[in-house]
Amino acid sequence: MSLDTVTNAEQTPDSAQPWAELGLKEDEYARIREILGRRPTGAELAMYSVMWSEHCSYKSSKVHLKQFGEKKPDSTAMLVGIGENAGVVDVGQGYAVTFKVESHNHPSYIEPYQGAATGIGGIVRDILAMGARPVAVMDPLRFGAADHPDTRRVLPGIVAGIGGYGNCLGLPNIGGEVVFDPCYQGNPLVNALCVGVMKHEDIHLAQASGAGNKVILYGARTGGDGIGGVSVLASETFDATGPAKRPAVQVGDPFQEKLLIECTLEIFAEKLVKGIQDLGGAGLSCATSELASAGSGGMRIELDTVPLRDNTLSPEEILMSESQERMCAIVEPDKVDRFLEICEKWDVIATVIGEVTDGERLEIFWHGELVVDVPPRTVAHEGPTYQRPYARPSWQDALQADAPTAERLARPAGGDALKADLLKVVGSPNQASKAWITDQYDRYVLGNTVLSSPEDSGMIRIDEETDLGVSVATDGNGRYTKLDPYTGAQLALAEAFRNVAAGGAKPLAVSDCLNFGSPEDPDVMWQFAEATRGLADACLELGTPVTGGNVSLYNQTGETAIHPTPVVAVLGVIDDVTRRTPIGFGEAGQLLYLLGDTADELGGSAWSQVVHDHLGGLPPKVDLERERLLGEILIAASRDGMIDAAHDLSDGGLAMALVESCLKGGNGARVVVPEGLDPFVFLFSESAGRAVVAVPRSEEVRFNDMCGARGLPVARIGVVDGETLDVQGQFTVSLAELRDAHTGVIEALLA
Repeated sequence: MSLDTVTNAEQTPDSAQPWAELGLKEDEYARIREILGRRPTGAELAMYSVMWSEHCSYKSSKVHLKQFGEKKPDSTAMLVGIGENAGVVDVGQGYAVTFKVESHNHPSYIEPYQGAATGIGGIVRDILAMGARPVAVMDPLRFGAADHPDTRRVLPGIVAGIGGYGNCLGLPNIGGEVVFDPCYQGNPLVNALCVGVMKHEDIHLAQASGAGNKVILYGARTGGDGIGGVSVLASETFDATGPAKRPAVQVGDPFQEKLLIECTLEIFAEKLVKGIQDLGGAGLSCATSELASAGSGGMRIELDTVPLRDNTLSPEEILMSESQERMCAIVEPDKVDRFLEICEKWDVIATVIGEVTDGERLEIFWHGELVVDVPPRTVAHEGPTYQRPYARPSWQDALQADAPTAERLARPAGGDALKADLLKVVGSPNQASKAWITDQYDRYVLGNTVLSSPEDSGMIRIDEETDLGVSVATDGNGRYTKLDPYTGAQLALAEAFRNVAAGGAKPLAVSDCLNFGSPEDPDVMWQFAEATRGLADACLELGTPVTGGNVSLYNQTGETAIHPTPVVAVLGVIDDVTRRTPIGFGEAGQLLYLLGDTADELGGSAWSQVVHDHLGGLPPKVDLERERLLGEILIAASRDGMIDAAHDLSDGGLAMALVESCLKGGNGARVVVPEGLDPFVFLFSESAGRAVVAVPRSEEVRFNDMCGARGLPVARIGVVDGETLDVQGQFTVSLAELRDAHTGVIEALLA
């Protein structure tokens, strides 16, 4: 086939082109022709198709995402916000921390190991591109029914991919989530988060400025794996029998990435780059167009100089390839030799593939022939914007009316029935121990992990002299969000905020991964609009700005969408990690206090799911001012030594929190149901804004005085004691029986 050059495109305006096969709509193709004043070349069509995909352009979501900027709270901590590879926040002592959560959902369904592994690799490079050393990862995961054969196919591979890649990089995996629900059957969610640390002066941005500066591609060779990969694959729903499109899933090499990390950090240390971008979704199409678009001029690329693993690749395929472990840097001419020396030292291939120009075009040549001549902003930042129609679903009112009241769902009456339901919840896949999964991850490599799974949050020491640290938690409840998207998104934020505060860290900022079904479905688009509005409103009220994140749409099989699942990551700072608070009840005699108000709130609860397979009603109410107050008290109590343990209340309510804290600390508890409160509601309600804390007897008066002065409801409910969980007047269950119910569940399901 002859090369399709710009000259050829001008001379053959009516040549048929595969725009539909590449995922473009007819009007989008027409707009490309209008921008260029001619038909695009094959290489230009490839670039526009991947960069205008849903995954890369956010064409259905950006009209709603604007709220994160419009409602952004004042924050002295935020140094870099939305629009860069990742957000950056000031954590004090001259340190900056960057963090971001993204999705790799569809690739992980098709090829579980490589899909998940390259999800970790991609998010790590996003953090690296900001100038930071990656220090930890996390993995919020969602799977279909735990006993479904396809869950047995995808879960072990996904977990092995995350562990294999992260462990080889030497990065601790400090937390995340594992949730099972039939709605994720055929469309698991694999979200990945990375945290990186740098000094303020080391922040780098993705922009190409300075005519004559060189464009250097370095890292792995470009291959045929991942051509159109996530950029196209994540922009269309699966059909009922499997993926409608199966581009090759990217193949990762963590050892190559480790070399790339160390090489890049040395390059940063010698201040050799003016701009940098990792190659992830859309590959070279993204890196060149975004760098040029964000810079002050144009760019000229000699595409035939790109190092290849497969010499048969066409220009289009090279531009669309999403081969992993690659970066693109802008380097001043007098620093190129040193840049290349460092790359050679680390055995990293580096090639000058072009230069920044003083024009306004991105020009790409193939063996001297011009195959791309485009305004870079039209590729990278001026893609389509859709005002998708949306409307409250016709079924929403009926779903909310189906509340899990005592009249609709039989509630346990008496101690034996309460104990039986407790053991069912404790042994359910969502509440059971995830040790089979987390034990495959190295949680302590690098030696600075302070808290990790199954704690409420992951915590890392970032300064070994001062013990300054950061904490991260990820949360999201698709069941709550299905019942009420606005409230569900706020509950995700509130829980992550609460988890960070429970460990003793002050919440600072948010990253989010918004996982939804097809934006072409008005029901789904309404869920997305409401969840985005709810999250933006809540971030404003809690003072935690959104620094960046990811939107993942088309998460459905045929007509069946996943539950709307906004996953929210909250990052916090703690001045002294030696003052952190764990969840385990570590010492007999500690007094147990319940903070917050408990109401009859069981819509979307673990109890209603496990015992009755029911979803209906309204999720728990959100009181963001109460969440803020609870957070402040948990942080102050941790800092001042007033509490020895703290655990937020969420899925499974107080019952699960007590079980987890008893098992983690190896001590039992005697608990009294407060007067006037139904024992069932006391144990299983999922009212938000609550935590259970263990208070040393010596601190009881001081702790009560602080709560009273601040106006936070607090009730003493028991004491740490013995080897049983004794809900007095109701039932007693030994820690051994709880441990038997809680452990081994995942292994048995996968056997």
